Amino acid sequence: MRESIHKYFQVGTIRWMSFPGRSVVDQVRRIAVDDYFDAIELTTCTDEAEREEVKKILEQSHLKVCFGAQPMLLGAGLNPNDIHEDGRKKAEKTLIAAIDEAEYLGAQGIAFLAGKWEPETKDEAYAQLLKTTRCLCDYAKTKNMNVELEVFDFDMDKAALIGPAPYAARFAADMRMTHNNFGLLVDLSHFPTTYETSRFVIQTLRPYITHLHFGNAVVRKDCPMYGDKHPRLGYPNSANDIEQLIDYLNVLKQEGFFNAKDPMVLSMEVTLAPGEDDELILANTKRCLNRAWAMVED
Repeated sequence: MRESIHKYFQVGTIRWMSFPGRSVVDQVRRIAVDDYFDAIELTTCTDEAEREEVKKILEQSHLKVCFGAQPMLLGAGLNPNDIHEDGRKKAEKTLIAAIDEAEYLGAQGIAFLAGKWEPETKDEAYAQLLKTTRCLCDYAKTKNMNVELEVFDFDMDKAALIGPAPYAARFAADMRMTHNNFGLLVDLSHFPTTYETSRFVIQTLRPYITHLHFGNAVVRKDCPMYGDKHPRLGYPNSANDIEQLIDYLNVLKQEGFFNAKDPMVLSMEVTLAPGEDDELILANTKRCLNRAWAMVED
């Protein structure tokens, strides 16, 4: 593409993935002073003082703020589709609090993920996830905010109820029957873990996608960084490199996601393998995106 990627997407990164060894305030500041980024993805702060400092940086940055509640669920072992109502309500309470914190930090919504499931209770878990998500969307609507569900693997690492893509489409269709402030977050990193391609996922989920990630995964069990670990593009024995990123961007273009008037967030979800340097990996990811964008068909 001859035109800038920033015309068609708000390019972002995920603060806890890009700089995992640094303080939260340092993570946010490093992203805020880098004008490559139009967006930042945050999660909960550890205390009020940290939250105030983060808010102060964001207010000066002109960054689009996104809020990921996934670590809040995963860290506490919470399941929004828990078939036991007490467990489901605990997850819902945490996600309601995430909406409040997201609003305070200037985000227009939250993203979360489904919990683990068992084959014999899959339908019950699906109904529980609908219940939780509808409650979240009801609450978010009072604040003019949105709720996004990220599509994960179903049998490899996170083993989340949603996806694969056809099941995610069914869930999103059910949600859109009652709530127009719901959408799906899809991530190139997860396509290999659900045994799907960019074209299949994007065409299947096209009406419901509101947020985009890209990154990498290792799907060979005998290799380091196996599973949903998000290594750098081109990591040994991994599934994604520049070629797969070009394909992803081309499919997004063909399916109408290049929207200069209302650019969608496209965030890099890439983190460090043992012994790697955060600034080198971030530079690597930018180079890969720059090269892939240059190769997208005009």
